[in-house]
Amino acid sequence: MTAVAYIRVSSRAQDHASQRSAIERAAAARGDAVDDWRAEKRSARTMAREELQRLLGDARAGRLRGRRLYVFRLDRLTRTGIADTLTTLEDLRAAGVEVVSVADGLDLAGAHAEVIIAVMAWAAKMERLAINERIAAARERIEAEGGRWGRPPRMGKAEVARAVEMRAEGLTVRAIARSMHVPRSTVGRALAGAAPKSVGDR
Repeated sequence: MTAVAYIRVSSRAQDHASQRSAIERAAAARGDAVDDWRAEKRSARTMAREELQRLLGDARAGRLRGRRLYVFRLDRLTRTGIADTLTTLEDLRAAGVEVVSVADGLDLAGAHAEVIIAVMAWAAKMERLAINERIAAARERIEAEGGRWGRPPRMGKAEVARAVEMRAEGLTVRAIARSMHVPRSTVGRALAGAAPKSVGDR
């Protein structure tokens, strides 16, 4: 049977490889072949995710009827609580889609599945909230110590100074970006912060 799979990671630094590999093995063990992969890099703190909504839309339209939907874990679908998890699974079942969770080891159609799913959904939401609290606490500590939260700047002070010199020599932002091998937008922002009145591209 051909199947569909939904895989999700939370950040750009992560990739889908481990989830994809696990799903491929699980599908093969059932005699399935996944020919439709829905993948995105989005946080599960919202249900408004493009690929998830497209998947649910296809299911409701009957385009996935009779197929299995593989996910690595249920929290790849939702981490916003019991109601969203149960509603999502019920919508998929009503559309004739069988959901298979690879890592949870749970029969989603079993007699006590809803109770177990509810507990898992609650735990997933609590974990997400705890992660958010740890991130907020880390940010507050770093900023209180005078640090800067977030990714380090693409251009350091030396690079910005060199870009300012090149601009003063008459080079365009585009030419500076090519010379320094950084995006034009990055150079523009750096120059704007360093010398607002002199910035502009020709």
